[in-house]
Order: sequence, then C-alpha cells, then structure tokens
Amino acid sequence: MKTITLNVSGMSCQHCVNSIEGALKQIGADGKVDLANNSVDVKFDENRLSLDAIKEAIEDQGYDVRK
Repeated sequence: MKTITLNVSGMSCQHCVNSIEGALKQIGADGKVDLANNSVDVKFDENRLSLDAIKEAIEDQGYDVRK
C-alpha cells in the first residue's frame, strides 16, 4: 500500500469530505480529508490504481487536485 497527500481546492464543509472520501472508496482507495490544510491523504494499492484514476475520482466530484 502506498500513501500520498494531494492538495485539493474547493473543499469547505462536511459534504465535501463525504463526497471525496466516498468517491475514493468506490474506486478502492482509502481517503482522509483535512479541510484545514486543503489536503487529502490517500492510501491505495499502486498495482491496482493509478494516481491519474485517483485525481479523476476527486475531480469528478467538482474539486481541483494539485500534487
């Protein structure tokens, strides 16, 4: 398992947290949102998921991802 931290803009509330963490769970990743730091720690199996797939899952929820 690999853990990365992504900077995500546009998050402001618990709905944002639920939206992002839920989207990551759907693709097989474990995400932990930190609203105070505008970041998401993502734990995933790099043999099954790519960084691009993780970014896409977050961006599909309406947020911007910067690494």
